[in-house]
Amino acid sequence: MAYAQKTDLHLCQSTPIEKGLQSINRQTAEAQINFLACDDMEGREAGFQGSRLAARYISSLLQMWGIQPVGNSYLQPFEAYRKERQQRGRFQVHPDSIALLKQGVHQRLSMNNVLGMIPGKRTDEYVIVGAHFDHLGIDMALHGDRIYNGADDNASGVSAVLQIARAFLESGQQPERTVIFAFWDGEEKGLLGSTYFVQNCSFLKQIKGYLNFDMIGRNNNPNKPKHVVYFYTKSHPEFESWLKQDIQRYKLGLEPDYRSWDKPVSGSDNASFAKYDIPIIWYHTDGHPDYHQPSDHADLLNWDKLVAITQASFLTMWKLAN
Repeated sequence: MAYAQKTDLHLCQSTPIEKGLQSINRQTAEAQINFLACDDMEGREAGFQGSRLAARYISSLLQMWGIQPVGNSYLQPFEAYRKERQQRGRFQVHPDSIALLKQGVHQRLSMNNVLGMIPGKRTDEYVIVGAHFDHLGIDMALHGDRIYNGADDNASGVSAVLQIARAFLESGQQPERTVIFAFWDGEEKGLLGSTYFVQNCSFLKQIKGYLNFDMIGRNNNPNKPKHVVYFYTKSHPEFESWLKQDIQRYKLGLEPDYRSWDKPVSGSDNASFAKYDIPIIWYHTDGHPDYHQPSDHADLLNWDKLVAITQASFLTMWKLAN
């Protein structure tokens, strides 16, 4: 367990929220992302060895820290089916679609979401922070670098969720609402993991908010190193107010592009929740030339911005949870 690096956050040393913020640091982010985006992970393609290793790595950290699983295991297994590849269908996780696909020649992939939680004082209300951990795998036909390492997409988001989980623990204070830390498999193949989760969630109507990360470590414009896009559900303007206040109070050094969205049902795993009218927040630092390329490597990340986004997100989750 890495020791937290102290930062000047202008807070009383004894406050729970300050303890959480101080645990979020660049050293931890680098360690987690460098591991997830290394060549040995083979690009973390959903349904293949690299993705399974990533799931085991994430679940081992949650277990080591003492974060409870959601259910009997940190892993939520599921299967996705589609037509034989020449017929160019999309992978499906809904039981009715799977039943139809099984009648013909089909492909099948086995995957796992990773889910951990900190129980709240209220047992009937939940908030979720999530990121997908899968990426594009390997293309053996490529000449040169064949591995899609996915440092920004989306090892960066996975690290943020992991650090926020640790921050809640370090605060020493039980949240009012149960906080779920979700790591989705199969996003690159069609939001499969988050779709499966909401289809099978017994407490879906009790989820009060979902915060999503997908690519939070790069600069779309080198002249704007503090830029981050902040999508949020339009009917909840307080989400924008919270971030503005926290950036000013804690001097986080971010320059968000605030984008309210009437029904944010596209983009990333936020869509799976928005379809059920669950309020969402989505952090994203825009596209870049290495998006979905083998060149998406960890040494290109803006670590200061990534840490600042993680700190800001922890403060947001703290408000959602309390």
